[in-house]
Amino acid sequence: MPIDLASVVTVLLPGTGSDEDYVRRAFAAPLEQAGAVVVAVPPKPEQLVAGYLRALDEAALGGPIAVGGVSIGAAVATCWALANPGRTVAVLAVLPPWTGAPGAAPAALSARHTAARLRREGLAATTAAMTSSSPPWLAEELARSWLRQWPNLPDAMDEAAAYVGPTASELGRLAAPMAVLGASDDPIHPIIVAREWASAVPHAALSTVTLDQFGPQPAVIGAAALAALQAI
Repeated sequence: MPIDLASVVTVLLPGTGSDEDYVRRAFAAPLEQAGAVVVAVPPKPEQLVAGYLRALDEAALGGPIAVGGVSIGAAVATCWALANPGRTVAVLAVLPPWTGAPGAAPAALSARHTAARLRREGLAATTAAMTSSSPPWLAEELARSWLRQWPNLPDAMDEAAAYVGPTASELGRLAAPMAVLGASDDPIHPIIVAREWASAVPHAALSTVTLDQFGPQPAVIGAAALAALQAI
């Protein structure tokens, strides 16, 4: 049965170093077309996870909500949904970064490396190095959002890199339906993690995209996640 998001508050959490501006552009148009009320949460780099959890709790005061996010945002949203089954309508997990403890997951290693470089070389030099090695769309996004979160950005990156996400057994207990979106060519968020999540959750569907598809057009993310949700 298709999942109806009409009038459902849908709370979206950004990935590490990203911000609410990006998740709004990625999700708002397709979700609002489906009738959802989109809430994009601004990251608080000095208290990243606590800020996300507080925003979810506050949004759910008015009734059950849909939750989701990108990378670490997907992990935090899913853990909240596991802890609040009666308050969760659906979960939209985009580019899940790892299953369980981060360990040597590429996303965790990248966040730790970038945090160390920011502390050692500063924002300007680290941003310049990132820009020279990233696709233009990603460089533009991160240069903007990193500046907004400075000087607490390294702390946020370290916090994200240490976050223990849902294990496979915990995902198996998720009551809400889950849309999982993976990118087949993203080395930081390996597609195998998205497949693990989709396989573990009882009511889930997986959509895949490429960086070339959603990089220049962020709304591809929301459309693909919504399509997965409706395919459950």
